[in-house]
Amino acid sequence: MALTAAFAATAGLLAGAQPTSAQPTSAQPRAARTVSRPAYLPATKHVFVINLENKGFDETWGPASQAPYLSTTLRAQGNLLSQYYGTAHNSLPNYIAQISGQGPNPQTQGDCQAFSNFAGSGTASPGQAVGDGCVYPASVPTLPGQLEKAGLTWRGYMEDMGSPCRHPALNAQDDTQKARVGDQYATRHNPFMYFHAIIDSPTCAANDVDLTQLHTDLASVGTTRNLTYITPNLCHDGHDSPCVDGSAGGLAAADAWLRTYAPLITSSPAFTRDGVLIITFDESDGPQTDATACCGEGPGPNSPLPGISGLGGGRVGALVISPFVRPDTFSSTPYNHYSLLASIEDLFGLEHLGYASQAGLNRFGLDVYNR
Repeated sequence: MALTAAFAATAGLLAGAQPTSAQPTSAQPRAARTVSRPAYLPATKHVFVINLENKGFDETWGPASQAPYLSTTLRAQGNLLSQYYGTAHNSLPNYIAQISGQGPNPQTQGDCQAFSNFAGSGTASPGQAVGDGCVYPASVPTLPGQLEKAGLTWRGYMEDMGSPCRHPALNAQDDTQKARVGDQYATRHNPFMYFHAIIDSPTCAANDVDLTQLHTDLASVGTTRNLTYITPNLCHDGHDSPCVDGSAGGLAAADAWLRTYAPLITSSPAFTRDGVLIITFDESDGPQTDATACCGEGPGPNSPLPGISGLGGGRVGALVISPFVRPDTFSSTPYNHYSLLASIEDLFGLEHLGYASQAGLNRFGLDVYNR
């Protein structure tokens, strides 16, 4: 049942837009400290995020969608956020936004063809490292760092990655920019690899792993991380069409992948107890197709146009499925990837990083957690 007009009219309150955390003023490392959780938030301990690739809202969720399982079957199980937007073009800065609140710079907008170190010249509000490059210094905080300091757990699951914590050598060309038969992993879709605080840590190999480990980890609540972040390979995320192995790819391939992995998550003990699953897309089709924005995040100190030809990554939509969400509902509250980061931080009682701390940014509220 859709939200009533009266309910939607109160979205400013229900979306949880009121800021609760101070904006960072420097990129110096700091201990993650808990903050007051808004009273309306569900008592979840397990968040699951799946990112698909490069599809606008109408193509995915419209009546002619090539992903009927996602747009019809899964959509009936959850809450469709119809005004959810990417924050940049091309792919990489959207992933980075979701785990750090950092805005794009010219190299991340170009998907970091070379795995270069970030060269900075200070900081700017809200919590932005000023400069250009790919791998942020250890002083730039991340959501995984917050979780670890709060005694919580996380794990990234990357299809086809093989070796854990896999990334190019520093300042070398990224050889995962194009898929190869048997290896369709893309470093640029694995945001954890772009922070020295993560890749230089001895725990990186334990926390950034191949997707094949997901089945084992979901078997019990005790082995399921508080944050489970999943990236399919370049064929199964809808990016390539056709795929390097000769299959069709596109939304149809993403839909087939979801038929396997979405039920694996939603039937797991941790999800059924207190889980929240978010399925979204990094960006719309591209900067020449849709570079719109929703939430005042640009221009940033490193890029006057986060979307290359506009201020955002376009309207993509997101689906939230949870025991705390009524099936077959929708929210028209404007959200973006920074909203997602802030909403995850809210659930775990963490301060907001970077653009997630922007005053007035909508965070998931009772329009989403409506059960």
